[in-house]
Amino acid sequence: MNIAIAGVGLVGRVLALNLLEKGHTLTLFDEDSAYGDASAGFTAAGMLALFAELETAESSIFARGKRSINLWPSLLDQVGISDAYQLEGSIITAHPQDVSELDHFIQTLKSKVDEASSIQTLNRDEIMALEPDLEQHNRAFYIPHEGQVDAQRFMQASSDYLLNHPDVIWHQETKVEKVEELLKEFDWVYDSRGLGAQEDIQDLRGVRGEVFWLEAPEVKITRPTRMLHPRYKIYIVPRPNDRYIIGATEIESEDKSPMSVRSSLELLSAVYSMHSGFAEARIIKTATNCRPTLKDNLPQIVHEDKLTRINGLYRHGYLLAPAVVEDALNQGIYK
Repeated sequence: MNIAIAGVGLVGRVLALNLLEKGHTLTLFDEDSAYGDASAGFTAAGMLALFAELETAESSIFARGKRSINLWPSLLDQVGISDAYQLEGSIITAHPQDVSELDHFIQTLKSKVDEASSIQTLNRDEIMALEPDLEQHNRAFYIPHEGQVDAQRFMQASSDYLLNHPDVIWHQETKVEKVEELLKEFDWVYDSRGLGAQEDIQDLRGVRGEVFWLEAPEVKITRPTRMLHPRYKIYIVPRPNDRYIIGATEIESEDKSPMSVRSSLELLSAVYSMHSGFAEARIIKTATNCRPTLKDNLPQIVHEDKLTRINGLYRHGYLLAPAVVEDALNQGIYK
């Protein structure tokens, strides 16, 4: 089939990779450049936080997350970066004054799914065995079966793969205002425009996220690590070459302007309190973006005549995209 994809962020790329494996010819449309520097998928830390999101997430997020974790390796193999996948668990900790909140958080996770019984309590020696650089912490939890996809490498490698594929035509910097206009030219159209689809999807809104990129040679954290904070959960996600993505903020706003002073102070002071080595870290860059969100904060798949809309992956993009795309394909053309 001759298929169009409007919106080539994270979901659009996962769609394209799946459709090419099924032998289709693709035409891609995106208002961004092919390398997706302006997309939420490029800004993301790429966490596969299967359990840690359970506190505020529906059970469907957990089920789809488990499926996506199994689907990611083949997608990364397809674009030649199998080493961009890590599934060695994650650590969650808190300051001593917030330990009771941490215990409550973990108990909430364990009350939601039986699999959360695998979460392990760590004392200082056990923390040292897993992450020696967290030696100043006396209590933490280890969450197995969590990890990360290197989001920036995936965006780069998938761009290279799709741009060089003989069955792909990519219209860069081409905004699709109405996907219905593509129905005359193509056998099927997928709308994965994120916030670009606001005129067509009721209650679609943006939630702002802010991240720091730090270069910290004195820090040797190897797993995604979270710290409960009085206002939110801060995450530290390691990248090669002593770099770390630091984030947490969720702001009900579609503003993509630079990071606020308040967010900067809170994030940097919190990450320094987690590891003193961050004091001499260099701020490589800051990034802000808005994740597409629906009223129930759940992903949405809508099938119409020759048209499938996928949207609303919110903060769970990398955790959910492969499974949501699989569901959309199974329900749509291949139903």
